[in-house]
Amino acid sequence: MKNRFAKSRRSHMLLRGLVLPAVLFAVISVLFVQGIQSVSAAASAEQLKSTRQAITRAAVHCYAVEGAYPPSLEYLEEKYGLRIDREKYLVDYQCFASNIMPDITVLGLEPAKDPK
Repeated sequence: MKNRFAKSRRSHMLLRGLVLPAVLFAVISVLFVQGIQSVSAAASAEQLKSTRQAITRAAVHCYAVEGAYPPSLEYLEEKYGLRIDREKYLVDYQCFASNIMPDITVLGLEPAKDPK
C-alpha cells in the first residue's frame, strides 16, 4: 500500500532539473545586462568630461600662443585642429573678452531611435 502523505522524489527532481537552472539563468542574465548598462553609462560620462577638457585645453593653448582666448569654437576647430562630434554633443562656447576664460558647456545628446 502506498503512503499518501509522503512526498514523491519525482516532484523534487522536476524542480531541480528544470526550474532551478532556468531561474539561475534568468538572474545571471539580468545581472549581466545591468553590468553592461552601468559600464556604458560610465563610459559616456567619461567621454563627455574628456570632450570638455579637450575644448578647455585648446582654448588655453590658444591663449598661451596668441595672447588671447579664441573668439569662437569654429576658430579652435579651424586653427587648432579641435574635432567635436556634433551628433553626440551640444557645445555652448561663450567668449566675453579676449583675456577672460570663455564659458564652456558640453551637453550629451540622446541618439534618435528608429521607429519600427
